Amino acid sequence: MSNLEQLKYPIGKFTCPATITEAHIKDWTQVLEQFPNRLEALVSLLSDEQLNTPYRPDGWTVRQVVHHVSDSHHHSYTRIKWALTEDQPTIKAYYEDRWAKVFDYGSDIPIQPSLRYLSALHAKLVFLIKGLSDEDLRRTYIHPDGNRIVSLKEHIGTYAWHSNHHYAHVKNLVDRMNW
Repeated sequence: MSNLEQLKYPIGKFTCPATITEAHIKDWTQVLEQFPNRLEALVSLLSDEQLNTPYRPDGWTVRQVVHHVSDSHHHSYTRIKWALTEDQPTIKAYYEDRWAKVFDYGSDIPIQPSLRYLSALHAKLVFLIKGLSDEDLRRTYIHPDGNRIVSLKEHIGTYAWHSNHHYAHVKNLVDRMNW
């Protein structure tokens, strides 16, 4: 794996287990439950200069990563709700790279609102996941990127990975820079 690839995917790409067990769901839910506090502890004492540092060449800044995770996990929650309330809906994809260029990801926009939102959102998300039945977890949606059918079980794993993926981006930068 190249150095750039390692910087892009510090924990590797998500690989969904062939059989998703109850233990997987429990572990992934725990990741989602702990993520907002872990991320806040990692970024809350960083200076504006540090928050405006890209985690890799041509990558997002730490600030953009925080705002992205908040927005992305908002989509995650909505996708779960769609799958629970509609018959295999086609979800709305979005251009996350374009979202990161909107002014609310800017170099002078505070991260605290996104961190607070992420904390509240994950509280609701985890409460929802813990209440899902086995039948609920088998519900699916269609991702328009390739018209791929995604179960809620896989979705939960994807967003646990997504949490750890972006946490590792920031943590590795903090470690490399000795912050």
